[in-house]
Amino acid sequence: MSIQKMRLKRGWSQQQLADACGLSARTIQRIESGHAASVESLKSIAAVFEVHFLTLTETAMQYETTKDQTAKNETTNAQTAQERIAFKQAQRLRGYYLHLLLYLVINAGCIAINLITNPHQLWFVGLSLFWGLGLLVHTLTIFVFDKYFTGEWELAQVEKHLGRQL
Repeated sequence: MSIQKMRLKRGWSQQQLADACGLSARTIQRIESGHAASVESLKSIAAVFEVHFLTLTETAMQYETTKDQTAKNETTNAQTAQERIAFKQAQRLRGYYLHLLLYLVINAGCIAINLITNPHQLWFVGLSLFWGLGLLVHTLTIFVFDKYFTGEWELAQVEKHLGRQL
């Protein structure tokens, strides 16, 4: 059982526990918030609550373990979010390169067909320019606008809105 729970069970304030132990109220606050306590402080608190001092040490160790696990989970969640962003960006880049490849292959085919069948009328130029405009927009989206509005930007906006890290 934690020191805070034992204190609250008896209906004591932090100041009352501090007075009974001969410690400062600030020391009690620090210990209850999870900071490491000296052996002497734990022994004096254990004496007041009439429990073995190892009971308090085990509780403190469990608290630290839980706190460490929470920190690891937060790190893992952040890495997972960053990995999702990286995969999404890689998929978008792959889509762009496929678009570029299709543009080049199909336009080369259209140029060949146009020059073989009707070399006096160059209809492939309109197709190439119109599709090229779409490819230009796609290029700007991937290489220019994504610098400002990437998944990392979205993540930062979500964290800003939540007031904490994901």
